[in-house]
Amino acid sequence: MKKKILAILVVAAAAGLGLSLSQRYFGDRVTATPAPKLQTANIIDTPRALPAFSLQTAGGTLSAENLKGSWTVVFVGFTHCPDVCPTTLTEMAQAQAIWAKSDLPNKPKLLFLSIDPERDSPEALAEYAAFFNKDTLTATAGEPQLGEFTRALGLVYMKVPQGDTYTMDHSSTLALLNPNAEFAGIIRPPLDPQAIARDLLTLSKNPL
Repeated sequence: MKKKILAILVVAAAAGLGLSLSQRYFGDRVTATPAPKLQTANIIDTPRALPAFSLQTAGGTLSAENLKGSWTVVFVGFTHCPDVCPTTLTEMAQAQAIWAKSDLPNKPKLLFLSIDPERDSPEALAEYAAFFNKDTLTATAGEPQLGEFTRALGLVYMKVPQGDTYTMDHSSTLALLNPNAEFAGIIRPPLDPQAIARDLLTLSKNPL
């Protein structure tokens, strides 16, 4: 009888240990929601809140509240840009066309942020971006607001003298804001419009 009781206790202890080890090593894997598979977007583990901002648009101001509810791709540039900006906006227009066909109520957005407010009025900026895609959001801001906002996204820019005028050097990386208007990741060039479109639709369907 003693041997039988001892055997039962050993089995129970082993079962308890197995359960403990399973919870310790595999519990998170069982309960956690698997991260969606992405092709080109790099999502950070912990989204970062942005400092309060108020950007100027052709229709008024743009704040974090205006961007909440959907994923937003942010691209910095300027209307006098000779190559990178028109190329990127052309590529992103292909992604936007794919988004437009989806039946999601919270379709992804593209925000084109001018880092040249001296030459890019909100109205001129909106007209320029609409040439590529009419759904593109546009905004700009003066300093220090513009610098603070772009730095929070890990993006940089610099004014470079060029004869009697100047140009702007700037990041070509795209920044991603989640539906809480927090910095959540990046997309590095070269850009693949189809992959970008699929990734943003995947993110929109699978809340992180």
